[in-house]
Amino acid sequence: MAEGEGTRESPWMLTTPSGGSVFSAFRDAAADPPALVVRVGKTELRYRLRCIEDLHAMLRARGDWVPLGGADEQKPAAEGSVEAWGRDPGNPVGGWYGLKKGLRGRFGVYVPPVLAALGLAEVERNPRNNRMRAV
Repeated sequence: MAEGEGTRESPWMLTTPSGGSVFSAFRDAAADPPALVVRVGKTELRYRLRCIEDLHAMLRARGDWVPLGGADEQKPAAEGSVEAWGRDPGNPVGGWYGLKKGLRGRFGVYVPPVLAALGLAEVERNPRNNRMRAV
């Protein structure tokens, strides 16, 4: 479980699956569109808030471990990974869940710990090649 309540005033304090970075995240339902806001140092990334429910549904449908495959927007995502799904034209939003051009990637790094904090998924915590699955 994570510290915080997932609000702007009390964000979740999380670590990346590899344990290499600490970041904060919170829901901003008032944003247009509603967003999951992730802050890593001074960098702010935003993902469509519905990514939480959509990713959980995808994981439940797959029914097994799915590789995270985190990658920057400018780099290709590993096929079959959470990162690839977060950009795929066939996902529920028809493409990128990331909202800020140039910072739309890293979906497979920052969103899985949020699902784990909410008790919706289990995320491996290895130095690399982590996976996740729905609980």
